[in-house]
Amino acid sequence: MQELFVEGGKRLCGELTIQGSKNGVLPILAATIVCAGECRLGNCPRLRDVDASIAILRHLGCCTRWEGDTLIVDTTHMDGTEVPDALMSEMRSSVIFLGAILARQGEAVLSYPGGCELGPRPIDMHLSALRALGAEIAERSGTLRCQAKVLTAAELVLPLPSVGATENAILAACGADGTTVIYNAAREPEIGELQDFLNAMGAQVRGAGSSIVTVSGKRPLHGGTHRVVADRIVAATYLCAAAGCGGDVRITGVDYRQLATVTGALAEAGCAVESEECAVHLRSEGRLRSIRPVRTAPYPGFPTDAQPALMAALLRAAGSTVFVENIFENRYRHAGELARLGADVRIAGRVAVVSGVDALHGASVRCTDLRGGAALVLAGLQAEGTTRVSLLAHIDRGYVSIERDLTLLGAQIERKEQP
Repeated sequence: MQELFVEGGKRLCGELTIQGSKNGVLPILAATIVCAGECRLGNCPRLRDVDASIAILRHLGCCTRWEGDTLIVDTTHMDGTEVPDALMSEMRSSVIFLGAILARQGEAVLSYPGGCELGPRPIDMHLSALRALGAEIAERSGTLRCQAKVLTAAELVLPLPSVGATENAILAACGADGTTVIYNAAREPEIGELQDFLNAMGAQVRGAGSSIVTVSGKRPLHGGTHRVVADRIVAATYLCAAAGCGGDVRITGVDYRQLATVTGALAEAGCAVESEECAVHLRSEGRLRSIRPVRTAPYPGFPTDAQPALMAALLRAAGSTVFVENIFENRYRHAGELARLGADVRIAGRVAVVSGVDALHGASVRCTDLRGGAALVLAGLQAEGTTRVSLLAHIDRGYVSIERDLTLLGAQIERKEQP
């Protein structure tokens, strides 16, 4: 078993280029199978979730290989339609393969997806969208059997701007006759990145970034090349780390506009933030102040994935900050572990109140999920003494090497193999 040993009390200083986006690349990996050809994905992060997607692609008959940080996916000879439970259970976003397989093969068999236990995340919207496009879906014993001799374009109205449902609908619509219109589509930047990749393969997708997306289906598709953009949540994590510890960091390769809600909160807490074209520069004295209530919401609102990191940054802030989690009901599972470090976090349903304490102290903690695990590392960086963080598989789903990145900024953190 591996653990992170985090020595607190170090200021963070320096410049860091952010890895490729996990949430951006996963739907793109699914999208590669909509065509029959070779796709090259540059700046592809080597993550557990990416490995899980590669395993699914290979099971379906695709070939993959790495050339440096470029992942090459050849879907020419894909012949599979079924993804077994062992592969689906690795991550929540594996459900995105449903629309892609259906568009390519006309049928798909998948079990319900796994991932972090953040509360109920029904895929009803995914299934409703595919049914509206002509798919027949039978659900039995946790398995989804989908068939569509012909997919036909439709007007889809999503009850909520779900990122996954929007991506699944776009992928399936690429294989449908006619033009599909998706209303109340998610507006997250990852939708725009998926659109860019599909269009590079010859698709015609328009409107990403707005609430209305159109897809002209049945276009001749071919392999494509794409460079994965920087991960905005990883960038937010390291900005919050510097804010809580104190320091002077410059995060490069990012779109500052995608971080506006996070940098706005950090500025309100007392940090000096300067946004550049492809970078964000933050300076902090490490003693922050409480801020107005933080309410998570779909993009362009405050991202739920950045909420745990901001919470960690404010653990020693003067005053109390209220968090309202509107996306996942179990997003506060890390709060109990933060308490082991001396944090004062009180939970009532979807509301968390963080009251700043004078000091945190090192302790042994366990990751509860991907973003909660990163928050524990950030808290450990502020604590007196040594913090041991275990169950690192959660963190490795979204951070290529959190210890390497933080060490480059001056943190004292080491990964060790424990018996």
